[in-house]
Amino acid sequence: MPALLSRRPALVALILGAIAATGFAPLQLWPLTLVGLAGLAALVQRADTGRRALWLGWCWGVGHFTINNNWFQHAFDFQDKMPPVLGYFAAVGLALYLAIFPMAAAGIGWRFGRGARPDAGYALVFAAAWIASEYLRSVLFSGYAWDPIGVIWLPVIGVARLSAWIGTYALSGVTVLAAVSLLLLPQRRWRLPAGLLALLVVAAVSALWTQAPAARPDAPLLRVVQPNVGQDARGEGDQEVMLAALIRQSGTPGPRPRLVLWPEGVIRDYLESGYPRWIYFGQSPLFNRWRLARLLGPRDVLMTGHTPLRFDAKGDVAGASNSVFALDARARIIGRYDKAHLVPFGEYLPVPWLLKPLGLARLVPGDFDFDDGPGPRTLTIPGFGAIGFQICYEIIFSGHTVDEAHRPAILFNPSTDAWFGRWGPPQHLAQARMRAIEEGLPIVRSTPTGISAVIAADGRLLATVPHETAGAIELPMPPALPPTLFSRLGNFAALIVALGFAAAAIAIRRRAR
Repeated sequence: MPALLSRRPALVALILGAIAATGFAPLQLWPLTLVGLAGLAALVQRADTGRRALWLGWCWGVGHFTINNNWFQHAFDFQDKMPPVLGYFAAVGLALYLAIFPMAAAGIGWRFGRGARPDAGYALVFAAAWIASEYLRSVLFSGYAWDPIGVIWLPVIGVARLSAWIGTYALSGVTVLAAVSLLLLPQRRWRLPAGLLALLVVAAVSALWTQAPAARPDAPLLRVVQPNVGQDARGEGDQEVMLAALIRQSGTPGPRPRLVLWPEGVIRDYLESGYPRWIYFGQSPLFNRWRLARLLGPRDVLMTGHTPLRFDAKGDVAGASNSVFALDARARIIGRYDKAHLVPFGEYLPVPWLLKPLGLARLVPGDFDFDDGPGPRTLTIPGFGAIGFQICYEIIFSGHTVDEAHRPAILFNPSTDAWFGRWGPPQHLAQARMRAIEEGLPIVRSTPTGISAVIAADGRLLATVPHETAGAIELPMPPALPPTLFSRLGNFAALIVALGFAAAAIAIRRRAR
């Protein structure tokens, strides 16, 4: 092994990055993520130049993101304009880009924290740099925040609940600090590893006692529907199949009001009035709404994914939105939310003037890009209170999930995880659980093929419908917790932690002199 480290450090970094990816769902081998991070820090510390440190960080990132995002390939199985084999190249291509961020953290760690051997200052600088790199990954070029390192702690949910105080990106920094601290143990430098271990143990034990309370006995019911209809059976001609599957799982009205929740993008028949007549293909939007409303009791409300259209002055289709509509038992549209954070290459094609001539297209079929909405929004639904929305991909963005001016009581996260193979759905669910912990809000996910879930405000799974299974969940609406520290500070909490780590590193280095 020492010979391999000296002769093939880049290969070792690649392997360590792949090993670190196994800490996420569905494998959840989180101790291996710590090993992978500690190995990266050791390789970077041994690097003789800053350029070599950057190269090792980039190799680690390529291995990590290729494995972590292997589900990305499956998105290409449903677009006729591009061959499915292109998905393998796209997954690696994405990893080549994302590897820039651990590369930056490695470079900063080497430049400002490197010494003759690893010490507490090096561990703190590396952790601070990692926080900054993950935040930048979430915002640059519209952002790709999938699976920050802090998500690995969900199997040890007490540690994961630290994100209610500092957020997921700062929790990633704490995780990196813990991993790099392992390098200090052979030197018998116990202070930082022991102190950090004590902090994590105390946090885990205390957080286990802060569970969200049970739902009120008179709380309205949630009915979460999963029809188990795959992405390959969701075209225009399959609408009746989809609708029948949704109806089968929607249950029947009872004495308590129900919020019936359907997945993203499942209704193709247009629900809004006022479109040009040729759009409806002989159907009435009122009839389309009535078909859905007849499933409801007098106090029930249906929320469903839909794709409304936008028209120009000539009456031609000029755009569409990825939206959620709320319908009451009288077939009225009583609320609408439009997705704001669109998926690049999915719902819009970046730099189309360059990519279209190369034969690239959006993964979502259609002739034009989706319009983006105004951002997080809360709707007050009679009988159910304030409901917030995050459609599919939006839920992965820490600190950008809640309408700050009108805090909701619950978040609805409809999704279409049918795109993403077997690794994508459990990873998506894990990130929704982190948002629940951060914000202190219950989150409800409804997907066509899984995994649908009701998540308590403390991150616990109250109920799920497994992947590729038809089913429904019916539970009383779980309560929210009081606003968390993170919900008040947002990602300023991550900045505070990163600056604290950097300041501590400076103090340690000055004392060592």
